[in-house]
Amino acid sequence: MCSYITERAGMSGSAKGPRGWARIDQANVYYDHPYHAPLDHSLNIDFLGGQGEEQTRVAVEMSAESARALVKAILAALEQGDAAHPVEAGR
Repeated sequence: MCSYITERAGMSGSAKGPRGWARIDQANVYYDHPYHAPLDHSLNIDFLGGQGEEQTRVAVEMSAESARALVKAILAALEQGDAAHPVEAGR
């Protein structure tokens, strides 16, 4: 049974797909059946940018355990980056 659990986030960044680097402006994050990963359910992220024929999509499917490890790694890297490169007050 499909869960249709989906969260969306605005993005500012780039992703590399089959046609090279492209701007991304949205991420759709959902927990559902994967298309390719050999899992019953997976945490899936679609990074999207552009429109029409110029639309870019880079997809990731991972286990729940991998997703949790990735979240921890992202938060740790951000914390270390913020400590190493503090933002000036008022910016």
